[in-house]
Amino acid sequence: MATASTPSAVPHDTIFALSSGGGRTAVAVVRVSGPAAGIALERIAAPLPKPRFAALRKLRHPDTGEEFDHALVLWFPGPKTETGEDICELHVHGGRAVLAAAYEALAAVPGCRPATAGEFARRAFDNGKLDLTTAEGIIDLIDADTDAQRRQALRQASGELAALYEGWRRELIEARMLVEAAIDFSDEADISHLAETNGLARAASLAGTIKHHLDDGRRGEIVREGFRIVLAGPPNVGKSSLMNALARRDVAIVSDEPGTTRDILEARLDLDGYMAIVADTAGLREAVGAVEQEGIRRARRRAEEADLIVWISDATAPSCELAPDFATSTARTLRVLNKIDASGMPSMNRTAFDHTISARTGQGIAELVTALGAIVRNAIGSDDGPAITQIRHRRHLETCLDALASAQAAGDLGTELAAEQLRLAADALGRIVGRIDPEDILDEVFARFCIGK
Repeated sequence: MATASTPSAVPHDTIFALSSGGGRTAVAVVRVSGPAAGIALERIAAPLPKPRFAALRKLRHPDTGEEFDHALVLWFPGPKTETGEDICELHVHGGRAVLAAAYEALAAVPGCRPATAGEFARRAFDNGKLDLTTAEGIIDLIDADTDAQRRQALRQASGELAALYEGWRRELIEARMLVEAAIDFSDEADISHLAETNGLARAASLAGTIKHHLDDGRRGEIVREGFRIVLAGPPNVGKSSLMNALARRDVAIVSDEPGTTRDILEARLDLDGYMAIVADTAGLREAVGAVEQEGIRRARRRAEEADLIVWISDATAPSCELAPDFATSTARTLRVLNKIDASGMPSMNRTAFDHTISARTGQGIAELVTALGAIVRNAIGSDDGPAITQIRHRRHLETCLDALASAQAAGDLGTELAAEQLRLAADALGRIVGRIDPEDILDEVFARFCIGK
């Protein structure tokens, strides 16, 4: 039978938390990780079960001996566990009183305390059980709202992105070793020159691969964060009505009074499996007050940052032209003519518009949604191969690419400078997977986890 270590051997705290869903449930899983996990299980649900086999036990408070549940318990001795530490689990009945009793019993074991957000995952990272990109993939998998987000997060959580960057990092280390070998054999010109040339050639080849990886149209970030769509146009063209029609709920207030929408309102849509964030903005005109002026300023700024501008025109208005400052954005602008159901509509060329709709009656809305889904799919393109999903990844990849360019330039100035730039490039890739990272970056990543994960 496996035995647990003694309390005096505990090097740091043992943590516990609910790792299943909150609220009243049929079964709730309380996870315990740390050097006192076996001690806790022995004191609450003795005897310690066979490792990795479920056993039915009566659970008792370790001090009072009061029985508080009959439950399945599991014992996972480290280091071959999710966190790399000893782990036990209590599969208790999911009532609030039972959970409260389980927490109280665990807290009574010396060295045990409630876990903080992301502490289980942080211990797994510290013990080499997962890298930083895998941890971020797990977070994204938990937060996934669409099929595309789920697929991308699952690939990253499975280590696909880490394998790519680790492979590149190893290539850079090997290239650096060749360049440093040129320094060691500087008294043998032929060998030195060949080693340096080969090392820099390998680095240059990898630089082209990384540049291609960066030139991806932000597809991974768009899948993760959402394709940004802005509804823009003059006042009273039906932007808010279209927003409500797309969201299928009352997101925005609809009124005939111009300037009703002052601030930016957002709704999340699932467009053919992809996340889109649609923003309703203030009508663009000469503002009549300070508040409306600020709303228009925000609308213009949001449109500048958007992946797609849906410019809405009023079929009953005498003019349907784009605002002058939007003329340069036509490549990412979809022109929509609204209120086609209105009587007395002036004669105009509907072919100037990509879509004609009535947000009030729903005419043309389904076709518009289909078109928006196709635009999002085309913007993201193929999901083959790992994608950059975080601004943090992109920043470090750009740093790596800059260092590789400097290494090529430094080759004419000194072999030592080239080797140093290759070291900086490899370090940049190491920061993506968490091999080289300041503590505050790690804290920021793992704080995004929920408690119990």
